[in-house]
Amino acid sequence: MRKLISVVTPVHGPSIPYLADSYESLRAQEMPDGWSWEWLVQEDGRTGDVEAALPQDSRVLGATGKAGGPGVARNMAMARSRGSLLRVLDADDQLTPGALAREIEVLSSRPDIGWTTSSVLDLMPDGSTVSWQHADPAGGRLDRAEVLSYFHDNGYRLPVHPATLCIRRDLSLALGGWMALPGGEDTGLLLAASVVADGYFIDEPGLLYRKHPGQITAQADWTATAEWQLRMQLIESRAIALRSLLLPSAA
Repeated sequence: MRKLISVVTPVHGPSIPYLADSYESLRAQEMPDGWSWEWLVQEDGRTGDVEAALPQDSRVLGATGKAGGPGVARNMAMARSRGSLLRVLDADDQLTPGALAREIEVLSSRPDIGWTTSSVLDLMPDGSTVSWQHADPAGGRLDRAEVLSYFHDNGYRLPVHPATLCIRRDLSLALGGWMALPGGEDTGLLLAASVVADGYFIDEPGLLYRKHPGQITAQADWTATAEWQLRMQLIESRAIALRSLLLPSAA
């Protein structure tokens, strides 16, 4: 594939007003020599409201599809992608300056690394930014299964933010893309990737993670005990099964 990074964005109604800011953060990225980006914006549904809100830019590729949740929307966007790398960008978030260049530099120079994540700043409703309320790991390599161990030992919390994931497209395809879950599908892909390939943590902020009342993770049923527990158990079980297939002695 050519030197192209595919930015994947699923969208549902409440996030449409934030698309313009997401686009501006993407348009402002300074790309490494020979590299370009495409933005795969996938509506979770067929209203057409998302495509109507997109800018006139040949690099922006919108589409609609049968509603199935963010995991399905992400996978349908991946199906249209042409880049060797996939970068997550939720519709209400923004890239920081240099984010894509830093991720491309790691993945293009380190064939031993399958994916990257980065530090995050929370973007508050008043426009201010605050550090993510979580201790970041040290910058550098994240060894295989390191993320799974943390997830298991810390009440199904990740040591890194899944909304910053940049992953080799072939690796994502081999893992089946994002999990078909009502939430946590990005955690599922990150955890699965982490037991199959070493990752890399970039300790410079790569994302402004917007806090607003309409975001999915702000809804009351996001962490509803029974369903959330089942989702996390399934995410962990898949990662453990993958690890046991690759490293039978770890089962």
